[in-house]
Amino acid sequence: MNFIKEPNFIGCDASYKAARTVIAGLPYDGTSSFRPGSRFAPDSIRKYSYSIETFSHEQERDITDYKIADLGNLELPYGDSKAVVKLVEELAAKMLKDKKKALYIGGEHLLTYPIMKQYAKKYKDLKVIYFDAHADFREGYKGSRLSHASAARLTAEEAGNENLFMFGIRSFERNEWLHMKKHNIFVDSKVERFDEVVDMIKGHPVYMSLDMDVFDPSCLPGLGTPEAGGIFYTDFMKLMPGLTKLDIVGMDVLEISPEYDAHGNSSIFAAKVIRELILNTAAV
Repeated sequence: MNFIKEPNFIGCDASYKAARTVIAGLPYDGTSSFRPGSRFAPDSIRKYSYSIETFSHEQERDITDYKIADLGNLELPYGDSKAVVKLVEELAAKMLKDKKKALYIGGEHLLTYPIMKQYAKKYKDLKVIYFDAHADFREGYKGSRLSHASAARLTAEEAGNENLFMFGIRSFERNEWLHMKKHNIFVDSKVERFDEVVDMIKGHPVYMSLDMDVFDPSCLPGLGTPEAGGIFYTDFMKLMPGLTKLDIVGMDVLEISPEYDAHGNSSIFAAKVIRELILNTAAV
C-alpha cells in the first residue's frame, strides 16, 4: 500500500506507532452517479481544518491531548473499482491487525463496503450505524454491483440486515423501498430514534458510516448528490452523548464534493464534524 502524504488534519501529527486513533484518506469517486468530485475531499477537508480550532468547547477536549496520526491518502487507481475495493480491504485489515481506531475520509460511499468486509469478519456481532440521505440499496447501478448506489445493500450482506441501522434516509428508488420493507431494514428518516438504537446496541462493536449528504444541503452545497431536507449541525451534536456510550471500532466520513462549493464552507463543515467525532471516540 502506498500513501500520498498531505498536510495532516489539524493537530493529528502523532507517529503511526504511537497513535491509537488513525486518519486515512480514500480519494475515490469512480462510481459517482451524479456529480463526481469526492475524490478531492480528503485534501480539501485537511486544508480547511486549519480554519477551526483543535479544541471543542462542547466536549471540553482538545485534539492535541491525544495521539492521533494522519496517514495521508491511500493511492488508488481511478477507474478500477475492483482494484480499489481490494486495496481498501487491505488497509482496513491492517488497521484491525494493528489495533488502530480508524477514521476513513472519502471519497464515495462504495468505500464503506470493503471496509465493512474486514470489520464484519473481525467482529461477528458488529452493528452498523449508517447516516445518509439515500437508501443505497440498489441491487446494482449501470450494470455493476460495485457502486455507491449499492453501498448499504453490500454492507447489509456483510453485517446482516438486522445489524444495520439507517438514519436520515429520505430518498428511495421503488425497488429499494420494497426490498427494505421486505427485509425489515431499520430506517429512521428524521433521526428521532437514535437514543433508542443506542440502548439496543450498547455493548456491541459498532461501525459508523457518515455520508455528509445526511445534512441539509443549505448547510453544505459541496455534495455529489444533494437531497432536500436533512439534519443540521446542532441536530448531529445532540447525538454525541449517545455515541460516547458505544464501542465505536471504526468510522468513515464520505461524499463531500468540494468543487461545488467555491467558498470552502462544506469542507470546513466536514472538518468540524470530523473533529467532534475524533474527540468523542478518542476519549473512550
